[in-house]
Amino acid sequence: MSMNHYDYIKVEQDGGVATLTLLREAKLNAMNSAMMAELTDCFRRIHERADVRAAILTGSGKAFMAGADIEEYSGFDLGAFFAFQNKGRDMYRAIEECAKPVIAAVNGYALGGGFELALACDLIVASEKAKFGLPEVKLGLVPGGGGIQKALRAVGPYAAKEMLMTGRFLSAGEAMELRIVNEVTEPERLLPAAASLAQQIAEKAPLAVQALKKLVNEGRDASLETAQAYDRSYLASLFYSRDAQEGIAAFVEKRDPVFTGK
Repeated sequence: MSMNHYDYIKVEQDGGVATLTLLREAKLNAMNSAMMAELTDCFRRIHERADVRAAILTGSGKAFMAGADIEEYSGFDLGAFFAFQNKGRDMYRAIEECAKPVIAAVNGYALGGGFELALACDLIVASEKAKFGLPEVKLGLVPGGGGIQKALRAVGPYAAKEMLMTGRFLSAGEAMELRIVNEVTEPERLLPAAASLAQQIAEKAPLAVQALKKLVNEGRDASLETAQAYDRSYLASLFYSRDAQEGIAAFVEKRDPVFTGK
């Protein structure tokens, strides 16, 4: 399953961590149909690869992703516009449904669909130069890639309404205060910080990490009782895994565990 055949993504792997870099620098990495299809394909492949335990997504140049390519869809009729939106939804879903945790390393502008792309990831590390925003209201539109509901769940209704209705940009510091971003770093430390976080996760038991992603993503919209029952069922199934038995044995024997994802 090669991940080296893309035009708009560079994929590099270091141990169990894959780093994806968007390569449309001249357009501030704006999403076009081809890029969306490549990202969808790439994350579906990562989902299947046992040798990848975590992924980092970042942008080249001054932007993480400055939204959708407006020039591409400006002449669309309604059917073509919704087809374009559906390709974006497939891309976000490929990240959300990828069993492996995905860290967005936001180096610059993450606007519109670019902010939604970061919100589709599991964790966000941001450069001090990063800017976040959902400015679709300035075009007479609303976010269509999940940004409204994810912003609502991340920051609450009042902060979400203010951000969405004004279309203003958030600094990395503001995003950190709103608990959207996990860590803010100097620009030159962005990728090392994201890689360090990814490596910490990659060292843990893969089946447990994958279960945690699924339980958090699906449990947030369930009732407390339903979500807790789901947690317990996963705990029971993991108890008989080789990794759980290895983790317990390593704890008792006071040594580092060796997890294999089985």
